[in-house]
Formats: sequence, structure tokens, C-alpha cells
Amino acid sequence: MSSAPLRLVPPFTAATARQKVKVAQSLWNTRDPQKVVQAYTPNSVWRNRSLFFVGHSSIRQFLEQKWAREKSYMLRKELFTFQDNKIAVQFWYEFQDSMDTMKWKRCYGLEHWTFDAEGRMEKRMMSGNDVLIGENGNGDGRWFEGLEAEEVDGIVIPDGHCS
Repeated sequence: MSSAPLRLVPPFTAATARQKVKVAQSLWNTRDPQKVVQAYTPNSVWRNRSLFFVGHSSIRQFLEQKWAREKSYMLRKELFTFQDNKIAVQFWYEFQDSMDTMKWKRCYGLEHWTFDAEGRMEKRMMSGNDVLIGENGNGDGRWFEGLEAEEVDGIVIPDGHCS
């Protein structure tokens, strides 16, 4: 009896939706736009905060600019809800802002994802808010300090910071 790999395509179950979220978390934590863009359809539609754009070229350019600014980036995503070909996630990431004297910040947000039949994301809608970490952004109280990307799931997100 062979165990075939779990296909992460819609319609999602609780297990496949959770796994899809963690695959995305791992992929984004590579901070490699070339790898990340492959998870999206060629004409994927994105809203990221106040920016709207479509397609691999625009996504790649956005990610290159994002990670040029957001140094020491570390992300955690958790399943919020799912139905059929849609998944909603809550996320937190920490970074040093190279456009703001390397202050430490944490972004809190939600994403809504829609997938095609092959499991590639065709729509990503993101809302997020940045807050300083520590006094004047000195980084005191960072959750992911000293962790490798695969260790972020071991951190308990404090009450009041998640649903």
C-alpha cells in the first residue's frame, strides 16, 4: 500500500486548508520572489493594502520591493476559515523597516485567497496594519527573535493578538 502525497486542490477540507496555509507560510519565509510567484496563476489578481495589481510580473516586482524594504522578515500564518476553493488566513510577521531607520515592526492582518482547480492562487486580498515592536521600534518583545522559519509555529501568539 503506497501513500500518495496529499493533493492540495479545491474543494478544501479542514486538513488540506491547514496544510495549504502552512505551505504558503514556508514559501513566503524563503523571501524568494521567483519561488513564491509560482504558487499563483499567471493572471492572479492581488490587493495588498492599498495596492492593486495583476499577474506574475507585477507580483514578482512587488515582492522584490517588499523584501528589499522588510529586512529580517519572519512570517506566521494560521487558517481562519475555508469553504470550497476559498481560504482565509490571519497572519503576523516581523521585520526591520529599511525605510524607517531599521525599526522593528510587526504586521497583523488577514488574507482572503481564491484558488483555481489546480490549486494555484488566482486571487489574493490582503489587509494589514504595522505596529512598532518595543519602545520606538527597538525590537523588545519580538516573538520570532532568533528563530528559524520552521520554528515559528512553536510560538504561542499572546491573547489579544489573534482570534
